[in-house]
Amino acid sequence: MVIFRAVMRQAFVGALVALAAAAVLPAQEAPPESAEPGVLTVAAGTGVLAVGGETSPLPWIETVQGPLVALAPLVERLGGSLKTGAFGTTFTVALGDVEFVVADGSPAVTRGTEILPLSQPARVVLGALYVPIDLVPRVWGTLAGVSASWDGAAKRLDAARPSARELAVEISAVHSQGVSTVVLRFPASPRVRVERHESAFEVIAVGDRFVPAPSRRFDDPLLRFAAVTADRITLVVADGVAGEHYRLGSPDRVVFDLYQPGQTAAAVPPREPSPRGLRTVVIDPGHGGAETGAIGPAGTMEKELTLAISRALAERLSSELGVRVALTRTDDVDLGLVERSAFANQNKADLFLSVHLNSTARGDARGAETYFLSLQASDQRAADAAAIENLVGEAAAAPGSDEFDVQLMLWDLAQSAHLAASQRLANLIQEELNRSLELADRGVKQAPFRVLMGAAMPAVLVELGFVSSPAEEERLRDPAYRAGLVDTLVRAVARFKREFDAGAEAAGAGR
Repeated sequence: MVIFRAVMRQAFVGALVALAAAAVLPAQEAPPESAEPGVLTVAAGTGVLAVGGETSPLPWIETVQGPLVALAPLVERLGGSLKTGAFGTTFTVALGDVEFVVADGSPAVTRGTEILPLSQPARVVLGALYVPIDLVPRVWGTLAGVSASWDGAAKRLDAARPSARELAVEISAVHSQGVSTVVLRFPASPRVRVERHESAFEVIAVGDRFVPAPSRRFDDPLLRFAAVTADRITLVVADGVAGEHYRLGSPDRVVFDLYQPGQTAAAVPPREPSPRGLRTVVIDPGHGGAETGAIGPAGTMEKELTLAISRALAERLSSELGVRVALTRTDDVDLGLVERSAFANQNKADLFLSVHLNSTARGDARGAETYFLSLQASDQRAADAAAIENLVGEAAAAPGSDEFDVQLMLWDLAQSAHLAASQRLANLIQEELNRSLELADRGVKQAPFRVLMGAAMPAVLVELGFVSSPAEEERLRDPAYRAGLVDTLVRAVARFKREFDAGAEAAGAGR
């Protein structure tokens, strides 16, 4: 609906432009017979389209504002698709995963809610869509790397696709709660388009080539097998299977979520569909029970301090922000990492905050740092911190094992929908800690923390100081200092809640 309104608005503007031009321009010779009534053409003919050293005919028209070329031959030669709308006035163009809409009489194209202006309106002449030359660099040039140059005297358009690359692909699949998540991982962002057939999805290379690989069968209820040839990747699925696909970066992936219609189509517990603002916060006091966490020089145990801080934080958030707060543990008990995020999901939390203290062999290390989930750690220190936390108290898959990698992949996808919000929350927490307590700023980082993997909401892990440092251990044992830490966290969550609620309100208004 957003695209339709944008297109109609631009078509109306284009019509006004054409009417104004007709009112002020002197009389022209009769337009060529190929022109539609109302299209101010001064010439028409057939030129040359050159792509990759091969040439083909290219119809063109000349308007008072400059040349227009037929779009269909260009799209076909570049390996894209062109679909005409029901009324023959709007056209959806796709090249790889770049899709945009062009409308007759509109001096712009729309891509989602983005409007990209053109030098003059596109025109439909005898049922064919003609577009200005600058559509190529402005749309495909920016989004897909296609270049074009127009020789007005020779009526020749030279278009060039990006240099072909040969890309290897790694295919993995995991099934959970009725959904098979299939991940195609590439060494660089692939130029592809996706087509659905009766029993398969095809990922077709556009300007690239894949490294062929033997067909591979999967022990999966929804995915039968995958085949990789030079020009396409074929995923053969079970009868009746539906699916959605999307792209992720760092690393570059094309992801498919496969499911049987009518069954649960989510790899994480379903969330309430209507915008509701931030209502529930789950706080996770790190460690507990047999897992003491870090121990300071004076014998202070991390598990005790994280519980004390978390209890105080829960009380403040509840009383001052009016949110429902739940603790993953309220006592000194053993609790697995997976259970903690599962608890947040069961409580349909809008925010998950895992509270920890840091430790290092360097006795003078100090400061706070905040993490959000990523497949790849932002630095070696972050990787080491995650590895230590992931090993503690877990009898599940070990880091580095195939099972662990599959678990991490699945939950990285679950968190991808909340990546921006998680990063924003981490930044707000770090800002407040740095400003209010003048702690050494160790920054916002990314790492594969298992405790964040299962969280289906914005989720961060905060290290509030180094209990291994004698000076910081002494401060952390002081109730007044811990109260200051709680103050900073409350302010950060309050700032996040204001932004979160404003976004929910805006989303509700747009429905």
